[in-house]
Amino acid sequence: MGRRARPKESLDTELTDLPPALRWREWMGRVEAVIFASPAPVTREVLARVVGRDCSIDRLIDDIRDELRGRPYELVAVAGGWQHRTRRNFAEAIRAAIGAGNDGKALSQTEALILACIAYYQPINRSELSSFFGKEVSRDTIARLRALEFIAAGPRSPQLARLIRKRRPRGWRAWCKALIRRRIRL
Repeated sequence: MGRRARPKESLDTELTDLPPALRWREWMGRVEAVIFASPAPVTREVLARVVGRDCSIDRLIDDIRDELRGRPYELVAVAGGWQHRTRRNFAEAIRAAIGAGNDGKALSQTEALILACIAYYQPINRSELSSFFGKEVSRDTIARLRALEFIAAGPRSPQLARLIRKRRPRGWRAWCKALIRRRIRL
């Protein structure tokens, strides 16, 4: 049994039943909610879907910016759209609360799988990694793992390609076996 499809509700963008002041406030709320919920800059075309035909998006954005003046975040124009950003003068407070970050050591799933394969099959070269995953493993990925000091050059190989080895292999073998058993694909 599957779920029933919900009937598609159309969004009333014109809001003709509201007085002009309340209509404007509702449009402001919709635009700000869409921008807040989006991980990427929101374009004018996307915002036009939630407001009426007579709405000026530029004036709406200006009014939202005016309301956010005393807030620790602002609405900025980025890459042809708009996005919420934290104001610079609050950077120290954020770092103190959350920490200095992970120093760029967050790995994507692809990088984690490549690292697991290196840990399990070391020493291994890039072409062997590519044949293992069935697609090309880029030099940039290997360079990033090397820059983060997860991997280093290994012993010389009779092949032309350089071997790569995991720097700190303790505890990785069991984790790698589990990943390989589950056949996680890149």
